[in-house]
Amino acid sequence: MKFAQEFRKSLQREGFPEKWVNSAVPYGQLKKCLKKVTNELQELGLDKDTLAQLAATQKDPSAVAFHYNLDGKATDSRRFRPRLTFFIHLADGVAVDAKLTPSTRDFLKRIVSKTEETPDPPENVSSHANLTPEFSSSDQVCSSEEESLAVQKIEVPLVFDGEFFDILQTDVSTLDALQEEEQDKIGKEIVLLGQDINIATKPSKGRKARGDLETWRKIFELYLDARIFFSVLETDHGARTSSQAVEQLRWFQEQVLSKKLIHHLRIENSRQAYTRFLNLNALLLQTLKFQEINNLAVTKILKKFDKRTSLGVSRAFPVTIRSNHLLAGSVAKDLCAQMSNELISVVPQLDDYLCPICFAVAYWPVRLECTHIFCSRCLVKMSRKGERFCPLCRADVLMRAGPESFDNTRAAFLREYFPKEVKEKVRANERERNREIFGPDYSDSPCSVM
Repeated sequence: MKFAQEFRKSLQREGFPEKWVNSAVPYGQLKKCLKKVTNELQELGLDKDTLAQLAATQKDPSAVAFHYNLDGKATDSRRFRPRLTFFIHLADGVAVDAKLTPSTRDFLKRIVSKTEETPDPPENVSSHANLTPEFSSSDQVCSSEEESLAVQKIEVPLVFDGEFFDILQTDVSTLDALQEEEQDKIGKEIVLLGQDINIATKPSKGRKARGDLETWRKIFELYLDARIFFSVLETDHGARTSSQAVEQLRWFQEQVLSKKLIHHLRIENSRQAYTRFLNLNALLLQTLKFQEINNLAVTKILKKFDKRTSLGVSRAFPVTIRSNHLLAGSVAKDLCAQMSNELISVVPQLDDYLCPICFAVAYWPVRLECTHIFCSRCLVKMSRKGERFCPLCRADVLMRAGPESFDNTRAAFLREYFPKEVKEKVRANERERNREIFGPDYSDSPCSVM
């Protein structure tokens, strides 16, 4: 199946909004315009085979060279004009390089004759051996005593390549604006959803809220493990493709259902928030698919342009246009970062509040002068061993910690959001302290009287 047909079917099959479909890359229109470009080049004797042969010999400074620049001398990167420039050997105003086809030689000869008749040559035509910096090596060859031929810079006037890149650049800019708009919408929904979950799971609201808080914590743990849109692991670091994201999202939903976490949400607002959370991920997945489809269309049409013209623009175009969304491919990464900051963080995760030494909840928390936080029990044991340095940054701050170093605000936060873990930590500290006093055989089991 041809890509143009597959592209149209993909836009219809995925159920994208009509506004998105109307803003998609006009692949068929670009193909028609590309045909005009190839016909224009062929009329000038610059068919793809001739340009391919010239491109293959550009490393040889004595050979004819050409340069196809998308940006030209335009100051606005969003409105560029392509320029096809040749550097050819001349003798008495006639193009003599053997690598030129007869039709190309005749065409360039006519351009040279016109420029010689013009008293004030235009800026883009030079009849001297001084070349642009890109071809400074040719200048050295021209200055050689054995070189009797002049080298002339000639810009070949083309029309339809400018039309082609105007269409493509305009559409990419439109898609960038559309994706920025959709990204803002998703971002606002992330913020609102985070606020609603935070209100529904406030521990101070009672037992149901505390139960829902624990359930949401488990849901977000599974979500982080799924790494649906972006992975931070070394083995598969980076943004996911849409097909990978679909598989990971399916795994996440299966895990939530198998653990019956939805049934544990006892507050109606929490259940509604979970539905909104799934819809949010579905919208993000749809945005990712739309970006991929259009990005592929741009890549395909640029490769087709190179194949039919041998001008080599597939690498230069993404750099020249400076797309911030469509070609940058950063939507998934940006939204995942926002989801982590604005949504998942409203349900505190235990891993973020562990002591780096004992890997239990850092209670009582002591904040050293270097701002690193540890549980008081671990710091007491370190100080008894005469250790002075922070285990993380090695700053000499341990012996300067005192009662004022206790972080009462954090302690209250841990008691509110992690009451079970705090109680276990307190009991563990008491057992360890009693073993130090009464010996290793100490047991905290209740006494039994016979």
